[in-house]
Amino acid sequence: MMEMITKQYIVDENNRKIAVQIPIKDFEKIEQLLEDYALFHLMKDNQGEELMNQKDAETYYKQLVKNS
Repeated sequence: MMEMITKQYIVDENNRKIAVQIPIKDFEKIEQLLEDYALFHLMKDNQGEELMNQKDAETYYKQLVKNS
């Protein structure tokens, strides 16, 4: 079952929705899910490629996080 996200809309002077605010815990969950999803597909797309050792993979991942 999917959890509901508590959200607050920000509207402009014409009452059109222009942004949304969500609790930080919800944002962090969404961010983690997206990161896991992207990592899964990156791994899937690179099957059969040369593998990195754990230390090189951790260094590469930290660089990706730093640059995002």
